Amino acid sequence: MALTKIKLGKYIELYSEKCNIPDLTNDEVSGINKDKEFFEPSNQVGKDTSKYKIVPPNYFACNLMHVGRDVVLPIAYNHSGKNKIVSPAYCVFKFHENNELLSDYFFLYLKSDERDRYFWFNTDSSVRDGMTWDEFINVDVELPPIDIQQKYVDIYNTMLVNQKSYERGLEDLKLVCDAYIDEFRKKLPLRKLGAYIAISNNYNDELKYGIDNVKGISIEKKFINTKANMEGVSLQSYAVVRPNEFSYVTVTSRNGEKISIARNDSDDTYICSSTYIVFKVNNTEELMPEYLSMLFERSEFNRYARFHSWGSARETFEWSEMCDIRIPIPDIGIQRDIVDIFRVYNKRKEINEKLKAQIKNICPILIKGSIEEGRRTEEA
Repeated sequence: MALTKIKLGKYIELYSEKCNIPDLTNDEVSGINKDKEFFEPSNQVGKDTSKYKIVPPNYFACNLMHVGRDVVLPIAYNHSGKNKIVSPAYCVFKFHENNELLSDYFFLYLKSDERDRYFWFNTDSSVRDGMTWDEFINVDVELPPIDIQQKYVDIYNTMLVNQKSYERGLEDLKLVCDAYIDEFRKKLPLRKLGAYIAISNNYNDELKYGIDNVKGISIEKKFINTKANMEGVSLQSYAVVRPNEFSYVTVTSRNGEKISIARNDSDDTYICSSTYIVFKVNNTEELMPEYLSMLFERSEFNRYARFHSWGSARETFEWSEMCDIRIPIPDIGIQRDIVDIFRVYNKRKEINEKLKAQIKNICPILIKGSIEEGRRTEEA
């Protein structure tokens, strides 16, 4: 059978079922990231979520309004086996039963920069550069025969199963760390953090550090390359963050219900905006910075920081509130044991992210291979 060029509209149909739950939280609503995955919690939800849409298992959800903005088609396939709930701005759709296009193959087909650029090229001329549903279903897709589609889907799914198996082992390590912390909170006295930390008043006065040292902080609790426009900005007032020191952004509003805080876990010295607070642990033989970093990464710390943030237009988590946090501090030897487990967790987490990136990068190769095999079949 020759390669076939089809229109999507022949195989898919819109699906719209409201959840009818007016008070969903961020944790109960899914967004879609640039890697075409559902993620929770969503960045934000509306005051009334009753019109939010259900995405049943094996259904798709996509945000056609943001194709032009991000040059990416934000779309995800619900493999989870349970319903997802998404913004009413999303389009939810399902595949008809057919013997020409597999839904899994279609999702594999979408996971490439080339396909994203193709969808972007087909956006409208509105302010958002989005796509309409009619434009989406009229996109051309070139298909090999269904048996070839299935062959390459099977290859992809095998890799995905292996990665998910690795990921489950990763989460087991995280559960061990969390269980230790929960046990400490029950059995050990809680001590005010202020007795163990101090502000680091070191600044880049002599311009020892340049633009390559400038960092911002993400809500994932990591230092990142700054996204600010640094043209013409003096770095003299920037705060210095030495290895094992912490820095955090006091403003917590409009931040996905999280606080941006990070430990410099590198051997390099960073500099950051003077609006950030930089602090250090006074005595690392009493409190390990890595152990404290573990506590900051827990979701309960995000909730605490948001609850204790104050203000009107901007809510901030002040230094006095940071010092007032009460934490369990076990013996330093026990801290080292837990930190060792956490280091293994973080290392495996990095490996898992690399595995996911490799799987994503191989998708265009699989699609190219399936189409070339389809052409060879046609020529034969």
